Amino acid sequence: MDLDLLKTLTQTPSVPGREDRIREVIHQQLRSLGAFDEISVDAMGSLIAVRKPRPSTATVNAKPTRVLLIAHMDQIGFLVRHIDDQGYLRVNPAGGFDARNLFARSVRVCTATGDLPGVMNASGKPIHLASEADRKKVPEVTEFFVDCGLSADEAKSRIRIGDMVVLDGPCQTVGHSVVSQCLDNRIGCWALIRAIENLTHHQCEIHAVWSVQEEVGMRGAFTAAYGVDPDIGVSCDTTLCCRTPGVPDEDRISVSGDGVCLHVMDGSMLSDMGLVEDFERIAKARSIKCQRAILPRGGQDGAAVQRSRRGVRTICLACPVKYIHTVTEMSHLDDLHSYHTLLTAWLESLP
Repeated sequence: MDLDLLKTLTQTPSVPGREDRIREVIHQQLRSLGAFDEISVDAMGSLIAVRKPRPSTATVNAKPTRVLLIAHMDQIGFLVRHIDDQGYLRVNPAGGFDARNLFARSVRVCTATGDLPGVMNASGKPIHLASEADRKKVPEVTEFFVDCGLSADEAKSRIRIGDMVVLDGPCQTVGHSVVSQCLDNRIGCWALIRAIENLTHHQCEIHAVWSVQEEVGMRGAFTAAYGVDPDIGVSCDTTLCCRTPGVPDEDRISVSGDGVCLHVMDGSMLSDMGLVEDFERIAKARSIKCQRAILPRGGQDGAAVQRSRRGVRTICLACPVKYIHTVTEMSHLDDLHSYHTLLTAWLESLP
């Protein structure tokens, strides 16, 4: 499986409200594919590409089914909120972090004049000086700081309030899986591109959206869905895979290697069961792996699509991801393959 595009997507920093870089990478990929009839950017910054029907016969539906495929292109990260008199950066989270995963991390501070390497640590005493009580304390996310190795004057001259900061880690293949930061949701972005690339003929009208600001409340999805006014919505995202030590089996959510998840329910929406069954029928007919999943908490762009205008029949497709919202997110290669393969097959099946 060619993962070069996925690697490029994971190594392109873009936090909520700062999606310019990832949007340009995706835009260039779409232009090179030549698979869309229109490409535009809305006022929020979401990238929207339209592909008219490509029927296998001369017959064209007078009113083809309008399908909205949506994948958020932002990643969790931080924005610089303060630079102190020693040159340390204080940051504000943009998205949800577990502070236990933030100790001693390499980061990138993205400035107008270029990216700066840095390290993130929590304020407090090092292990040699810390008391037993100190060592047991888990700091709040806001207690972490970034050290770029610069003097205060250098830091203040090169870094501005609002500059984005992202965790920095490689994208690599580990066993039968890919491991990287921000597989949530670069996988969804990648699968959406690959699904369109795989298409031959289809009767539906496709509106593919790479949305902004999902990690802070599905903000780009609300405006994009309202503008498209679709008949059917498909959210392309990731989900938890907790089949790991320390987690009861009933809380596993999904199984790595069993295929893309059809989200029956999460904390933000209930998928249309007719769509769930349609995807399952196609998966069975084509021998494509898939599984059902319920995520008790958390949400995704499908909720915004589902509630737009008069309401939209919507489903969420989600790739199982271990260790989500860390720099070592892990997804099985079989799940990646089934994701775009099933999405393509479903699009080709629509009347």
